[in-house]
Amino acid sequence: MEKTNLCGMFVEEIIAAVAPLGLEKYRGRQLAEWIYQRYATDFAGMTNLPMDKRILLEEHFSVESVTLAAQEEAADGTTKYLLALEDGLAVETVLMPHKYGNSVCVSTQVGCGMGCVFCASTLHGVVRNLTVGEILAQVLYVNQMLSIKNEKVDSVVIMGSGEPLANYEQVLNFIRLCHEPYSMNMSYRSFTLSTAGLVPGIDRLAGEGIPVTLAISLHAPSNDVRSRLMPINQTYPIETVFAAADRYASASGRRVTYEYTLIAGINDSEEQAKELARLLKYRLANVNLIPVNPVPERGLFRPEKEKIQRFLQILQAAKITATVRREMGTEIRAACGQLRHKVLNGKSSQRSA
Repeated sequence: MEKTNLCGMFVEEIIAAVAPLGLEKYRGRQLAEWIYQRYATDFAGMTNLPMDKRILLEEHFSVESVTLAAQEEAADGTTKYLLALEDGLAVETVLMPHKYGNSVCVSTQVGCGMGCVFCASTLHGVVRNLTVGEILAQVLYVNQMLSIKNEKVDSVVIMGSGEPLANYEQVLNFIRLCHEPYSMNMSYRSFTLSTAGLVPGIDRLAGEGIPVTLAISLHAPSNDVRSRLMPINQTYPIETVFAAADRYASASGRRVTYEYTLIAGINDSEEQAKELARLLKYRLANVNLIPVNPVPERGLFRPEKEKIQRFLQILQAAKITATVRREMGTEIRAACGQLRHKVLNGKSSQRSA
């Protein structure tokens, strides 16, 4: 008999699911707290539930769990986990410790279909969307690891493999569930959602009334260069993306972050920096400059440090709020998709040997 997974459900949904087994409403909240706050992955250890109820729950339900397939840790504490899902597929999750707390970067799809040339997530295409429970299980796994040190996840970056707005319903419910007091009780402002620029999704998010930080992958100040880097630009060119971002900023009252991956000889010139400054001059925005994590399969390289600094100085001189992202985990392939790609390539090599 196929079991119903409770992880990813709101407490009202859990109550409704277990009611036919004769469990009282308050048991639903107990189950939610075991799953989301105590990181339970089965019913046997839920000691405030009667034994007969635990046996009954085990017969009909399961709790979404992930298992560790691979792990790499950098000297700065950045840790990348390749987490196996119940169907054998795997996704990447990255823990990034900061002075102000722990941030976790989660994936929303297995692989990615956006085709951005600088991102390893796209090398194998998109396989499928993740469920609420599968996205949440990544955070729960990291929280369980951190609990050993009496720490927890303080912020979530929805910037791992996949395009979040292409999996809109599941991603939004993930954010809402994390916000619930019986779950992780996280502020909406502790979430950053990164998109390649799916305009309908941006407009839909603007109408939700939840003040998450919106980050848009821009990576070029002109349509010709951006289309070379990001095929999605042919559907949603820069002008329409900026218009949608402006609507989001107006609706939320929050600055939009523009991510700009600097690639040597492609989008790192002084002229491009000046054009970017012109585009952003009167917008509620900031820029996050990201020296590219080299993807050998694509032949892309990062600019020299002097060129990165010059690009930054031009933006700052134009009164644009801009920073260069602090590099974390470069030696462990912390960029999206790199560890999964390494593991998949290793399996392919073994099969062909």
